[in-house]
Order: sequence, then structure tokens, then C-alpha cells
Amino acid sequence: MDKRIVRMDINFNKNEDHNKLLVSELRKKMSKVKLGGGEKRIEKHHAKGKMTARERVDYLLDDDRPAIEIGAFAGDGMYEEHGGCPSAGVVVKIGYVSGKQCIVVANDATVKAGAWFPITAKKNLRAQEISIENKLPIIYLVDSAGVYLPMQDEIFPDKEHFGRIFRNNAVMSSMGITQIAAVMGSCVAGGAYLPIMSDEALIVDKTGSIFLAGSYLVKAAIGESIDNETLGGATTHCEISGVTDYKAKDDKDALDTIKNIVSKIGDPEIAGYNREKPQKPSENPDDIFGIIPKSRSDQYDMREIIKRLVDNSDFEEYKEGYGKTILTGYARIDGWAVGIVANQRKLVKTKKGEMQFGGVIYSDSADKATRFIANCNQKKIPLVFLQDVTGFMVGSKSEHGGIIKDGAKMVNAVSNSVVPKFTVVIGNSYGAGNYAMCGKAYDPRLIVAWPSAELAVMSGNSAAKVLLQIETASLKKAGEEITPEVEKELYDRIKARYDEQISPYYAASRLWTDAIIDPMDTREWISLGIEAANHAPIEKPFNLGVIQV
Repeated sequence: MDKRIVRMDINFNKNEDHNKLLVSELRKKMSKVKLGGGEKRIEKHHAKGKMTARERVDYLLDDDRPAIEIGAFAGDGMYEEHGGCPSAGVVVKIGYVSGKQCIVVANDATVKAGAWFPITAKKNLRAQEISIENKLPIIYLVDSAGVYLPMQDEIFPDKEHFGRIFRNNAVMSSMGITQIAAVMGSCVAGGAYLPIMSDEALIVDKTGSIFLAGSYLVKAAIGESIDNETLGGATTHCEISGVTDYKAKDDKDALDTIKNIVSKIGDPEIAGYNREKPQKPSENPDDIFGIIPKSRSDQYDMREIIKRLVDNSDFEEYKEGYGKTILTGYARIDGWAVGIVANQRKLVKTKKGEMQFGGVIYSDSADKATRFIANCNQKKIPLVFLQDVTGFMVGSKSEHGGIIKDGAKMVNAVSNSVVPKFTVVIGNSYGAGNYAMCGKAYDPRLIVAWPSAELAVMSGNSAAKVLLQIETASLKKAGEEITPEVEKELYDRIKARYDEQISPYYAASRLWTDAIIDPMDTREWISLGIEAANHAPIEKPFNLGVIQV
């Protein structure tokens, strides 16, 4: 793409303005999220001599190394009737502590005293999943009042609820994954098991406490009168019970002790993913804002996006002339060798002169992607999926040509892939296309969305039309007259509701994605993700199992 033409193109400029506004909105939302429970609660927290969760994490992580935050928008717009739960009441970051890559999990006590909502449990489990998959050391900074009782039925007994955290503690210990916990505030009831099931536990004097039941409950249950500090404070657990291993005088002392412990951890075995000296893209990454169209139905050339994400803008395309609605090929991102599977959003012509819609997966493109994924597994090359997909091609021609069979082969390859997978949702992520392109259900090590992303079964327009037909039919059966005005009002209401649900923020709030990111940060996310994955050697061979050929 000629840079002069790009900059003079009016559509490019309109796209650029639109997408940069989306990033500006992202930054504003992120600034609000970082306040946790709000400035007044932060002030109260500081008045107790305590650092906030984000201050603790930032102090712990090395200043001169990059870090990424997982699930910053988890809980966004949820639990409003309970006062909200910003960032799910817990901060999770992947970064470096004393030069070692770690994942850090910190309860935010400015949000409902760090109480656990259902989304809090889901986010903690996601942090442990990342630790397990990548064999990353995990550090817990505990400051929590325990389960949020008004919602206990949604967090307590099921497989993916609160108890799974402690089950994972035990499994991770057996895997040799380092776990360190610092009790920097409340640590009560079932939550008391988390630090004690870690390898080493610290507690901050006068502010940290651990007990199965606090003083009020003890009084009610057995009639014993005792204060919380005597019951489960730092002196009790470091000198009497032996529950904790280190007593810290304040937050910074505890965090400094963690740094010292981590600095002595031995180097891990590595998977051995190929890396050379990183190079920046030769094409300007900032052009991405002008290339991504304002309208999600418009076309663009995904190759131009890839050129602005990969080292030296070099993309060695695999089967370039075949299955053109999916691009496959090799590249490097921040020096790491990667295999890229990307949806092509341009209208393309086959060798037979037939036109194929961009963003749609056809039989030939599914077949190509399956073979490429197998090749990357054979060569031990991590996979990067760039999603902008409306789904698989429908109609008699596709069905007779075996689209279901070819789609199943691609899904099979994605499911059974043993190399680490990373997914970036650039635009549309609809229906079975989400699955085939390694959506959340297919275990990407990290999955992120750009602000331009949409995730749903189908587009807002298509879904609204289908739902409108159902609703109008129901109203007509009830004897109501459907005028054009009533129909328009119904359509607008249905589409507005559906559009809210396809927003990247709706997905991020429910942890369907790990983050919404500025496109300029994509290279850093993938690079840090591959570095994390390099801690975990591949333990099983790639096997597609039974497929229809």
C-alpha cells in the first residue's frame, strides 16, 4: 500500500479519527477502573498505613520491564444493584519480579473490602490457569473479606467456584509451580487456606490477619471473647501457630521480602521457541488506525495489518493462491517466530473466477488453515490468530461441497494444537468463526480484543432482524397490529440491546477476553505471552485424532 495514497485517502482519515477516538475512550475507561472503589476509599485505605492493590503490584514489579494486565474490565457494568465490582475486585498482572517473569494477583480492598463476587472467582481462576499453562510463579497479595455473602449461592459450591482456587493451589504445588502469598489485610474463612497452601506465606504486622472465623463469629459460636489481633494476627501466626513464615513490619517490607525470595528461584526448563533479535515493523504501525474501517461491514486487506505488526514487515505467506479468505504464513513478532492465521476481509477471486466474501471461511480456506496449523505444531512454532470473521459460508453449494466437514477439520486442528496459541480479535468474531479462529473456548494462552472488536453469534443487524421476526409473530398471535412505526420501534429496541452485548467491553467484563488493548500494544502482549509459554516445555505430541477427510 503506497503511504502517500494512504495519507491522502479520505476514508483512511475518517477511519483513523474513528479508531483513535475508540482508543481514547478505552484510556478514559481504564483510568476510571484504576480507581477501584473510588478516591474516598483509597484515602481510607492509605489512612490505615496500607498501599492499594495497584500500588502493591507496581512496587513489586520491576520498573524497567514491561507488564500486562489481565481482566482489567472484568465485572464492568455488572452487579450494579450491589454497588458494582470494578476489575472484579482483584488486580492481575504478568510482569517481572527480580528479573523473573511472574503473575501477580492482588485483592483490591477498596472494592467491598476485597470481597469475592462470582466474577472475582472466575478472574482468580483465570490467573491460576495462566500460571499452570505456562508454569509461571504466582504471587498472591491477600486483602479480602471473603465471599460476598449476598451472592454466596453463585460462588460457593460449584466446580468453577471459590473452592476450585484451593484445589488449584494443591495441584500447582504438585507441579512444582512456585506460589508465594503475602497477607496484607483480612484473610478469613475459606480464604485463609490460600496463603497456607502456598509454598511460603508472609503476614504484615498489625494489618494482616488470618482466621477461619473472626472475633464476632467466635463469640457467637463458642462464647469466647477475643480480639482479632490475638486471634489471628502476625505475632500469633509467626510465633505461636507457625502458620506463616515471615512477619513484615509494613506493606513495603513484605513486598521487599517477596522480591528477595523470587530472586533466588532457579531458571526454568524452556520449551525452546525460536527467537532472534527483535526488529520493528518497517511499515508504520500507526497506519492501523486508518486501515481498520469505521463500518464493520466494509472491506480491507488484512495483509496491511500484518505488515504493521510483524518484525521488518516480513510475512512469508503459505499457500497464497489457495483458500484466499484466510491468510496463513510465517513471521516474527518482537523476534519470536510465529505462525499467523488471519481472516482476509477483502472480496477475493478464486482461480475459477468465482468471488468469495471477505471474512467468511470457505472449504478451501478451512483446509488450508488446518494444514498450516499442523505444520506449525510439527515445527514447534507458536500460533497467532487475527480474528475478523463473520462465520462459515452457507448455502447449498457450500453444504454439498462439505463445508461442515472442512470446518470440523479446522476446529479439530485448533483444539488439538499443542503449541501456544494467541488470539487477537480485530473486528468481527461471529458464530462458529469465533471457534475455528481460536476463541476463548479453544484455550488460547492469551486472548485480547481491539476497541474495534465485536463478539457475538451474529452481527447486530442480522440478529435484530431474526429477533424482530420472532417478536412480531408473537405479537400478531396475541392479536396486536404491527404498523411500520411499531416495527421500527421494536427493531431499534432489539438492536440497541444486542449491540450492547456485542461490545468488546461486554465480552471483557465477563472474561471472554483477557483485555481490550490499544492496537499499538499488540506486539508487546504477544511477545510477553510467548516468553511466558517458553517456561513450559510441550509434554504431548500433536495428534488430530479422527477426522473426516
